[in-house]
Amino acid sequence: MTLMLMVLCSIASGLSFGHDAKSVMATLCFFRFWLGFGIGGDYPLSATIMSEYANKKTRGAFIAAVFAMQGFGILAGGLFAIIVSTIFQSLYKAPPYQVDPLASTIPQADYVWRIILMFGALPAALTYYWRLKMPETARYTALVAKNAKQAAADMSKVLQVEVDAEQEKVEQLTEMTSNSFGLFSKKFLKAHGKHLLATTSTWFLLDIAYYSQNLFQKDIFTAVGWIPPAKTMNAIQEVHKIATAQTVIALCSTVPGYWFTVLSIDYIGRFAIQVIGFSMMTIFMFALAIPYHHWTLRENRVGFVVLYALTFFFANFGPNATTFIVPAEIFPARLRSTCHGISAAAGKAGAIVGAFGFLYLAQNQDKSKADAGYPAGIGVKNSLLILGGINLAGLLMTMLVPESKGKSLEEISKENEKEEVEVTEGQNGTLPPI
Repeated sequence: MTLMLMVLCSIASGLSFGHDAKSVMATLCFFRFWLGFGIGGDYPLSATIMSEYANKKTRGAFIAAVFAMQGFGILAGGLFAIIVSTIFQSLYKAPPYQVDPLASTIPQADYVWRIILMFGALPAALTYYWRLKMPETARYTALVAKNAKQAAADMSKVLQVEVDAEQEKVEQLTEMTSNSFGLFSKKFLKAHGKHLLATTSTWFLLDIAYYSQNLFQKDIFTAVGWIPPAKTMNAIQEVHKIATAQTVIALCSTVPGYWFTVLSIDYIGRFAIQVIGFSMMTIFMFALAIPYHHWTLRENRVGFVVLYALTFFFANFGPNATTFIVPAEIFPARLRSTCHGISAAAGKAGAIVGAFGFLYLAQNQDKSKADAGYPAGIGVKNSLLILGGINLAGLLMTMLVPESKGKSLEEISKENEKEEVEVTEGQNGTLPPI
């Protein structure tokens, strides 16, 4: 269902309609809301499916690899935008399609954004068949649905080995586990309240900074002179310039950051990567913000872009990956996807705060300061300072995040605490396999 929503709403976004600009934006927002509904459902599903299929030694790398594909998606989106804008630029250079190159809004630009948005349906559509064939995870089937026969059949299908159904052991395990409490019950809050606070707050704080940087890269690149001001380009040229800049950042920092996480997470752990990421993002933000006007000089622009790219590298070799991974590991099976979804939703709330907050700070300047001769880019500097502070707050909240490296999901979520006491009395200290 989540994939179906993603496919349909990506196509519908490109077909947004209306008799004027406001009504087109209204229908676009409607379709993007439901697209977000589908993506918001797929976040916890993808993470939980992979966490429950993987073994404890390589689980972090497998979940991180799922999330790292987002980097290739960003890269593909940027490249596709470059290709489409290049085609339209060349197409409309010659009569009878020739347009004024300095006209800000040209009719042909309306096709460009629609084609780019509809392209997003393709990856989701390509995975639809395989998602339909994917069985439910054995942990859910055994521990929540309590159907050992179906769990064994699903495991046999995935692992391609014969697995015997042991209904008695599943019932024994589910009876002994303490996972019967509801979400936000006193028992849940006592066992996992601190963990949920940790995952929601760190994801919220990360996305304030991360989405601000992503959504308003063009303002920062224009402020330091890496791309020309918007008023000097038409809409198609602007798409091409911005997509090129964002693709370079993705290729050199975003994608490598994701895969550094994949390669190292099961060696140095989730907690360490998140601490490193938030720490380096804080350092680089302050390094950009404090001497901001030094970076606006033409000879220093390359240095600015390098430091700015490094913030993306350490976001992805850091909290942007670990905030996706940890919630899929530390909560009980029956609440795992729900708690991951709550954490992801908190992150997107941070994205809203970051988008509107950064827009206000970067594009608005107090008139009295302007009259006093302050530079035009002061909003960007203040934004970078605030984002540095937000990253520092994320680092502090990371201290609540538990380390899950090398532990089974039941051990992390404490679903087997009772079994250990009872099993040692009558079963030679071994737990029934799941």
